[in-house]
Amino acid sequence: MSTTTPNNADRKSAPTGPPPPRSRRRWQRVLTHAALMVLSVIFVIPFVWLLSTSLKPESLIFRYPPVWVPRVAETVKVDDKQAPLYTMRGQPGLRVAVVARKQDVALGREVIGDRATDRQVVVSMSKLEPIEHVRVQWSNYVEGLTFVPYFRYLFNTGIIAALNVLGAVLSCSLVAYGLARIHWPGRDVLFIVLLSTMMLPGQVTMVPLFVIFKHLHWIDTWMPLFVPAFLGNAFLVFLLRQFFLTIPTSLTDAARLDGCSEFDIYRRIIIPLSKPALATVGLFAFMNAWNDYLGPLIYLFNDQKYTLSLGLANFLSQYGSYWGPLMAASTVMTVPIIILFFFTQRTFIQGISLTGIKG
Repeated sequence: MSTTTPNNADRKSAPTGPPPPRSRRRWQRVLTHAALMVLSVIFVIPFVWLLSTSLKPESLIFRYPPVWVPRVAETVKVDDKQAPLYTMRGQPGLRVAVVARKQDVALGREVIGDRATDRQVVVSMSKLEPIEHVRVQWSNYVEGLTFVPYFRYLFNTGIIAALNVLGAVLSCSLVAYGLARIHWPGRDVLFIVLLSTMMLPGQVTMVPLFVIFKHLHWIDTWMPLFVPAFLGNAFLVFLLRQFFLTIPTSLTDAARLDGCSEFDIYRRIIIPLSKPALATVGLFAFMNAWNDYLGPLIYLFNDQKYTLSLGLANFLSQYGSYWGPLMAASTVMTVPIIILFFFTQRTFIQGISLTGIKG
């Protein structure tokens, strides 16, 4: 009996089969990271444009195609006037100061060093390239922060945001503890009613709330902007309740056997173990208060009590054509949120990922 062995051609043409699992997982990670990078670029483009616009002179803001890096044309003095400076395609060493244009034809003077000579040049504009240099207009930030009492608005917003964070963490954690760790009649029904309030849009309760605050003489004060935070928030209560359910009941049962009250269990056991969730709640409350525009617009009349969002809207209505200073002020308003997220992103992501594991 004779046996045959496959030649090299047969070996090359034979199917190789599916890739090994480790290689497949590697490619999945590569594709996932590539998709995340593309999405991150898409999401970061508006902020980059905001930052770029805040550093541009007014002449570059609406230029098409868009200019991402602020640049201005170099000029040279010709007959007591400043003329833009160009180079000619194919002759990089030749510099021309354009003194007149007619349709696509330019009349210029040759430039040597930093002076224009008497030699005139007539050339098509399509053959000229402008000589530009990067110019960052920091004065936009000075104007944007001085046209309105920016730092007063910053102080007002910081106080309101801090009170909202304090109120949300205290009230929502207490309510969530009662709904997650204490058994009492009607608890689940009340929790469903609490969740159902999330379906009510803010426009439905806007007028009743305004009437209540008016009778309490809280109009034109900060009270309507932070007192509701001390009364709980359905979404934040839901987040904390789901996190509290992941904490082992054996810890609280042992504390009860040792004679701890419910408040002691909440203060000494639940709160120290819930720092990621509490940080997430605090960050949500801070962002909502920092970016709130409708609340200050409804309840505040005195411009000395304005917040940043309302102050910037007022700036736009009064100085609508000053886009550079407006973008500079908006950038400064956005920076604290970005810095806060970068410092708390690990805790924030941990709190979101751990919330809702146990229903």
